[in-house]
Amino acid sequence: MNHRALYPLMLCMALAACTGSESSASGLPKVATGNGTGGDAAEHVGKGLRPFADEESFEALLAAWDQKAKKERKKMQERSMKAGMPMPAPSAAPVAMEAAAESITNVQTQGVDEGGIVKRHGDHLVVLRRGRLFTVRIGGDRLQPVSTVDAFGPNVDPRGAWYDEMLVAGDTVAVIGFSYARGGTELALFDISADGQLKYRDTWHLRSNDYYSSRNYASRLIGNTLVLYTPMVINAWNLDKRDFLPAYRRWHPQAVPKDFKRILPATRIFRGSDDLDPFNGGVALHTVTRCDLSGPEPDCTSTAVLGPVGRVFYVSADSVFVWTGRPHSKDENRSAVFRIPLDDGTPTGLRTRGMPIDQLSFLHDAGGHLNVLVSAVGAGEGMWGDEASAGDLALLRVPLDAFGDGSEAAPASAYRRLPGTANGAMQNRYIGDWLLYGSAPYRWASQSQDKNGSTGTTVFALRYADDQPVQALALGHGSERIEAMGSDAVIVGSAGADLHFTSVRLGQRDAGIGSVYVQPQAAQGESRTHGFFYRKDSTDQGIVGLPVVGQRRSNTMQRYLNESASVLYLRNRKLALSPMGELGAEADKAVSDNCRASCVDWYGNARPIFIGERVFALMGYELVEGRVEQERIVERRRTNFAPGVAIAQ
Repeated sequence: MNHRALYPLMLCMALAACTGSESSASGLPKVATGNGTGGDAAEHVGKGLRPFADEESFEALLAAWDQKAKKERKKMQERSMKAGMPMPAPSAAPVAMEAAAESITNVQTQGVDEGGIVKRHGDHLVVLRRGRLFTVRIGGDRLQPVSTVDAFGPNVDPRGAWYDEMLVAGDTVAVIGFSYARGGTELALFDISADGQLKYRDTWHLRSNDYYSSRNYASRLIGNTLVLYTPMVINAWNLDKRDFLPAYRRWHPQAVPKDFKRILPATRIFRGSDDLDPFNGGVALHTVTRCDLSGPEPDCTSTAVLGPVGRVFYVSADSVFVWTGRPHSKDENRSAVFRIPLDDGTPTGLRTRGMPIDQLSFLHDAGGHLNVLVSAVGAGEGMWGDEASAGDLALLRVPLDAFGDGSEAAPASAYRRLPGTANGAMQNRYIGDWLLYGSAPYRWASQSQDKNGSTGTTVFALRYADDQPVQALALGHGSERIEAMGSDAVIVGSAGADLHFTSVRLGQRDAGIGSVYVQPQAAQGESRTHGFFYRKDSTDQGIVGLPVVGQRRSNTMQRYLNESASVLYLRNRKLALSPMGELGAEADKAVSDNCRASCVDWYGNARPIFIGERVFALMGYELVEGRVEQERIVERRRTNFAPGVAIAQ
C-alpha cells in the first residue's frame, strides 16, 4: 500500500477537526503551572534525565505495562460478553504521524548538512531521484552524465520502499529510505570514485517508525557522522517481541529478525519526571542514532528519551532537541523539550507549553540559549502534522543550564507573548539577530478561491534576544517562504495568480520593506527549504534562485509532486530585486524511466545550484547550466541524465 498517498486526505480530515477547536482557550500566556514530579525525580534535580539503571529496571517497567494491558483486555472482554458482542482486536501501536567544500544545500545550521536530493562530490554532482542515484561531471568545464545505479542494491526488493534523502561523507554516498515492507529505515551505502563512478557497497536496516515529515529532514551529517532521528512508538498491547527497541543489521535476502543487533541499551534510555501512560496518548522512544561512516561499515549507537508521541526535532552543531507533546490529550498545551548531546553526554529536559511550528522554530544561539517559537496547539511534525498548528504564539527563550532532570518547568517569564495566531500555513525563520514569522492562505487551497486578488498578510519581525517591540510589516501577499538573503531576508508568497518576492532589511534595531518583485502568473515550484538558494556575492549583493511554475494547476500539492519547474533567478542589489531570467525544463523530452521505487517526488525535483561563478538548474532529469551576461541568466548548455537516455556532449 502506498501509505504516503493517504496522508493528504488524513490531513484534510485532521485540519477540518481542528478548525472548530478551542485554540484561543489554550492560549500561551497561561504558562508554567507548578513543577510536578514523578518517581525519584527530586533526587536528580540538575543532574539530567534519569537513565534506567540496568536491563532489569527497564524490563520491570515493560512488565508493569504488560500487566495493565492484560487487565484492560479482561475488562474489554467482560464488557463485550455482557453486551453479547465479540471482543474487538487490540488496537495497534499508533502510526508515527508524526568543514568541507562549499555547501550547495540551503541548510538551517551552518556545518550541519541535511539529507537532500542533490549533493556535490569533487568534480561531480550526485543526484537521488525516483529510486536511483546519478552522477554528472561538472569539473573541467564539463556537463556530462557519468554513472547510474539503483539506490537500493541488487538484492533488495524496492517495492513498498521510499528512498528519500542522500548525503555524501568523504567517498561514501549514503541513501536514507524507509521500507513499509520491511518496517524500518534503510541505509544504503555506495562508494564514489574521483571520476564519478558509483559502486554499491551494502545496505543496513534500522528498526524505526516512519520518519517522514512534509518540512523536516530525517538525516543530518556532521563531518563523517550521520545523525538520524527515528521515533519508535511502543505498542503496550504487544510487548513480547521487543521490536520497538532500536537495532540494526546488514541486509541480505535471507535476513531474519534475529540478525538485528541492538544498539540501545537500557542505560541509554532516559525518562523525565512525568509518569507516562502508553494507554492514554501513547509513548515513544525518541531515538537519536549516530553512525560513523568513515570505516568500511557504519558504526552506530543510539540514545533515546521516553516521551509522548507528538514531536518536532531540531539539530544544532552539538545537540539534538526533541520537543514532545500529546496531540490529542485534554491538556493540549502541555509539552516538554529534551536536549540529547551528540557527544554521549547525559540528556536533559524542561517542561514546557505549546508546540513548535517546525524545525525552523528552533535556534540554539551562540550565547547558550534555546529559542523556540511555539503555538498553543500543534500535532508535531510527523507526516503533515506541522500543518495543524493553531492558536496563540509565544517565543520561549531559556538558557541551556535551565535544563535538568525534566521536573522543572520553564518559568512564565521565559515566554514572550507574540502578536498574530498560528495556522496550517505558518512560516518562520531566524536570520541573524532576528526572528521573522508569517502565514499564507491554506496552501492546499486553489488560487482561484482568492476573490479579492490579494492575500494581504503581515510578516512579524523581532530581535529574539532583547525586549524591543515586535514590528509588523504589511505585505501585499502571503508568507509562503521566509529565507535569509545575506544578513537580510526575502519573503516569497502569492497574491492572486502572481508570485511576489519582498526583500526585508534587518538592521540593528529596525526592520523594513526593501523592494517587491512580482512574477506574473506563477507560483512556487517547491515548498521545502532546499528548493531555495541565495548566492552571496558581497555584503549587499547576490543572486536568488527558486523553482517556479506557471498557474496551470489549481492544486499546489499536485504542482509540487508532478511538475518539473523552471528556476527563476533574481539579482539582489542593496535589497532591490530585479529579474535575471529563468532556466527551464524541456518537458517535451520527458521519457519513461521504468521507475521501480520512490516514484513520487515527495522531496521535490528542482533545485538552483551555485558552484563558484557557475549557475545550474536541476529540474527532474535535466541539469541546465547558465551564465551571467549583462545581468541576465542565459542558457549555456544542458544534459539529460534519465536512465537510457544518451545525450551527445
